[in-house]
Amino acid sequence: MPDRLSELFAKAGSSVQIVLLGDGTDAEQTVRSAVQTGASMVVAAGGDGTVRSVAAGLIGSHTPLGVLPLGTLNHFAKDVGIPLELEQAVAAIVAGRQRSVDVGAVNDRIFVNNSSIGIYPDIVAAREDLRRQGHRKWAAFALATARILRQYRGVRVRLEAGALAGTAVTPFLFVGNNEYQVEGIRLGSRRKLDAGRLYAYLAPRLRGADLPRLLALALAGRAMETRVLESFATRDLEVETPAMRAVRVALDGEVTFMSVPLRYRILPRALNVIAPAS
Repeated sequence: MPDRLSELFAKAGSSVQIVLLGDGTDAEQTVRSAVQTGASMVVAAGGDGTVRSVAAGLIGSHTPLGVLPLGTLNHFAKDVGIPLELEQAVAAIVAGRQRSVDVGAVNDRIFVNNSSIGIYPDIVAAREDLRRQGHRKWAAFALATARILRQYRGVRVRLEAGALAGTAVTPFLFVGNNEYQVEGIRLGSRRKLDAGRLYAYLAPRLRGADLPRLLALALAGRAMETRVLESFATRDLEVETPAMRAVRVALDGEVTFMSVPLRYRILPRALNVIAPAS
């Protein structure tokens, strides 16, 4: 793949220095070093987790981010409008059109798409256990999902966002960098990445086993109408999990442990991204 990328950039009239981010590589520090030595642009070639790590190293600089969508889902690339075909993505990067987008942060860890606690991080942890036992990625994910859905009762959260405060037991708390489409055929996408708001989503009336029903309602465009799914917009959000001093937190699909409280905030237009003109 490195040779292929070098060839595509050369064909487009640009040269690149390729750095492989292997296990144990501090991607954020690698990016900061590139910025300090005068890189005119830093390109993340990978999925959403790679994009998140590279973007984190660019916050606070004027150096733009280019994205080559080489992951499985490529949510950020799709929402920004970056072509999923590799040669077209390279052409967009070389064209160099910039736009500024928001990023989210939780306890000063950056995310470009979303962060969540509850059932999804637990499914990811169970999936990784199954992969270490020899299961393939998607088989492990399906098996982990089935197991966790059957037994998951929810996480108790206390939320504070400005004048809003409350406690709930929910299968998940999902915090998006800007508003997500939660119903219909555009489910899981965002129309804007620069509106300057976090959007929090939770389902306090459901247990884990009820989540397939929530998905069906969302696809039918009825999740909000039936009040099965609740949401609100905010710039800042503090999350407590009573009786738990640390929780698993998903950041753009990757999971880590964090101490509570979790302090979420939006960083308006903090990231410059190379993207085709809309």
